[in-house]
Amino acid sequence: MPEAGPRTFPGPPAPPPPAPPAEAPAAAPVETPTVQVPVPQGPLTEEPDAGPDLTVEVSASVPRPRTGFIGSRPPTYEAEPTALPVARPGELAELVADTVLDGARYGTCTLRAASVRGDSARYRGEPRRDALLTARFGHDETALVLVAVAAGSRAAEDAHLAAADACHWIAEAVCRSHARLSEDIRSGRRGDLKSGLHRLTDRTYGKLRARAAERGLAPDEYTATLRCLLVPADPDCRTRVFFGIGGGGLFRLRDGSWQDLEPLLPEPAAVTGAPVVGFGSPPAVPEATEEGDRLTMDLGITTAPPLVEEPVPPPVEPFRFRASVARAGDTLLLASPGLAEPMRGEPALAHELADRWSDAEPPGLAAFLADTQLRVTGYADDRTGVAVWEA
Repeated sequence: MPEAGPRTFPGPPAPPPPAPPAEAPAAAPVETPTVQVPVPQGPLTEEPDAGPDLTVEVSASVPRPRTGFIGSRPPTYEAEPTALPVARPGELAELVADTVLDGARYGTCTLRAASVRGDSARYRGEPRRDALLTARFGHDETALVLVAVAAGSRAAEDAHLAAADACHWIAEAVCRSHARLSEDIRSGRRGDLKSGLHRLTDRTYGKLRARAAERGLAPDEYTATLRCLLVPADPDCRTRVFFGIGGGGLFRLRDGSWQDLEPLLPEPAAVTGAPVVGFGSPPAVPEATEEGDRLTMDLGITTAPPLVEEPVPPPVEPFRFRASVARAGDTLLLASPGLAEPMRGEPALAHELADRWSDAEPPGLAAFLADTQLRVTGYADDRTGVAVWEA
């Protein structure tokens, strides 16, 4: 199935026409703040002679205030963390921080990444179900930067553990194959890249199903959405690769407007086979796109039919993949469901982020964290956002 082009966000509503000059009251002039800077004229004496005023007026810019929420009223929950998750003996290594912040600069791009516990989880003392992992594999121009974002199921008790496992396992798989993946990206071998990443993602979900069986849980009780971004460190390569499974968002800010790059997919295909450590369970019949890329992997492994019919795991969403070439001035945003939903459902948030991120210089870590925490009434889930600014 060929990939659809980006879907551009609708622009902000046009402002109302100004009132006639005769009826409009005179607007108060806006004064630029000045700082009085005295100009030294040599050593001072105890009784200096009175002379002309030699002060110089220097214009001082006033920083634009940053609002803490979008809309006419603030959200119901408090803006700052309240209750901590419960800690138990022997499980202290499983504690998750309220906020994770990271960043880097390689080649022509600057990376910013943040994951924040949602207002609802902060109020109830629940752990952050979103997981974020950033890693660099290799050295010099052949290095490959991976950002993995996973979101655990809202109803599952161990959702934060499943999300962390998904990020760690896909990172380990990419680490082992990073040299080949980096070469495929820089050489433009899209078909090999897509099939290879699908195989690695499939194995990750096979491990999740195996871990669920170890814990005595159903597969849908220990799973997570997984969305990844691969960025080569080579400054001459502007190809950015997205892949994963599950909901979320992939957006691009270009020329002041957001474009929705989320790949359009057919209905999910049923998964067959029991969970096997190290391997996933692709659909029986792989589908091919017009470019000849396989959406699923046929490993060609024949097995004898089981003596006892095994239960079929629940369906999973299809593999998602998109490779795009960035332009100078672009900003690519990879979002978890908690950030993607308000980006699509509240245009004011998309417009505000477009305004803040349209500057030539990317924001610092603290400013990026503040931007991703812009609150919107009705959206209280965990938020994870990864943005890449192209120089």
